Order: sequence, then structure tokens, then C-alpha cells
Amino acid sequence: MLNLDKDADYQLPGSPFLQVEHLTRVITARAQKTTLLNDITFTVPTQSLFTINGPSGSGKSTLLNMLTGIDRPTEGSVIFAGQELKAQSENALARWRGRNVGIIFQFFQLIPTLTAIENVLLALELGGGGNLPRQAWRERAQICLSIVDAGSFAQRLPAELSGGQQQRVAIARALANDPPVLITDEPTGNLDSRTAHAIFTTLANLTTQGKTVIYVTHDPQLASLAQARIDLLDGQIVNTHGTKATITSRQEEVHS
Repeated sequence: MLNLDKDADYQLPGSPFLQVEHLTRVITARAQKTTLLNDITFTVPTQSLFTINGPSGSGKSTLLNMLTGIDRPTEGSVIFAGQELKAQSENALARWRGRNVGIIFQFFQLIPTLTAIENVLLALELGGGGNLPRQAWRERAQICLSIVDAGSFAQRLPAELSGGQQQRVAIARALANDPPVLITDEPTGNLDSRTAHAIFTTLANLTTQGKTVIYVTHDPQLASLAQARIDLLDGQIVNTHGTKATITSRQEEVHS
């Protein structure tokens, strides 16, 4: 199992926390091969807001599935804090995700019959409680809601919240088990531009609390606000900023 203990000294700010090396994903359907990702190489600095930008069909969702170990690459490697994901069993990866990766979705995915704080408590239940005793879970859930300015919504059901408020609760839920990395899949794609920028700012501020935030978006304006980013098109990196990545659609060269 991956050894990402809560007390571990992961890495110094700015050093690579995640390394993706020559990642390729090919699927075969009816004897026809389709390349979804083609020889992707990049690094994500720890405690950074890192954006993966690109239009629909560029390979963003496929890359997310590789980064979280949901899908396995055809070739190449994904390495989190020195541990290679594909070397782990499915059960080990599931346990690792529950404790070390917080995932935030575009459409919130809150349980409609649970209040905001109960949604966060459920994440603690499923993720092992963040190494906290059960009697401390409710306090932890309230702290997570407060971190994202959602503390006053604790007793409300999702239907009683706006889209931006629901997304804040979803971020709090992702923080519940104190994971070192948050992966966000188009978290502002279902919000108006003003709310989207507010949510983006909330996520950016989490890097000052030691989190590494990987933010997937099709919005070039939001992507440009990140500390580091890669731009995807047709399963290849076509541009990079603030990090080391191999641009595969032109001459193969490393930019930083």
C-alpha cells in the first residue's frame, strides 16, 4: 500500500509532488485503437495550484482517471510522492484514495437527504476518519465547513443551498480526511462567472494550508490564474507554464 502517512514530511514547497512520465492511454473497441493520451510527461509542484486546461475531448478526464489510479495507463507511470500507482493493487489504491486524495466534482455529488455537515461526516466515515477518534469527527466536519466559509450552512440540505454554496460544501467534504492533494474536475463549470472565481480563490487559498490542488478546467482565463499549468489538446500537451512538461505535439522539448 502507498505510504503517505499523515505525519510524513511529503516534500518542500515547489518540489515535484506528482510526476507523470510518458503516460499513454489507448483503448480498443471493435478492433479499432483510439489514443486518448499520447506520451504525456509533466510534474506538479507540491503545495501549488496546478491547472490542467483544455477543451472537451482533449483528454482531461482520462488524465484525471490516471492520476487517481481509477484507470491504469497503457504505457508510462504516475508517481505520487515517490510511489508508483500502477504497482499497487486495486484494494490498496481504493484505500489510498480515501485517505490521500480529495476529489471535487462539477455537479457537487452531495447526498440530497443529508445536511451539509452530514455529507462531510460521511466522507470521514468512508475515509477512516482522518486518523481522528470518532468523537472528534463532528468538530472536524465543522472545521472543514468553516475553512471554505460554509460553516453557517451546516444544518441545511443541499436543496436549500445555491450552486456556489453546494460546491463549498463539496470542497469541505474533500478536506474531511485531511488529504495532501485535492483533485478538482471542472468544479466551476456549473457556476456563473462571479461564483466560479470565488470558488477558484477558495481552492487557491488551500495551498497556503499545505495542500496541492490540481484543478481541471476548460476556461483559459481561470487556468491563467494558476501557479502552474499544462494545456491539453487531442491527448497531448501543447503548452506549459510554471512547471516542467514535455510538449509532445511539436518538437519534443522540455519547458519550465
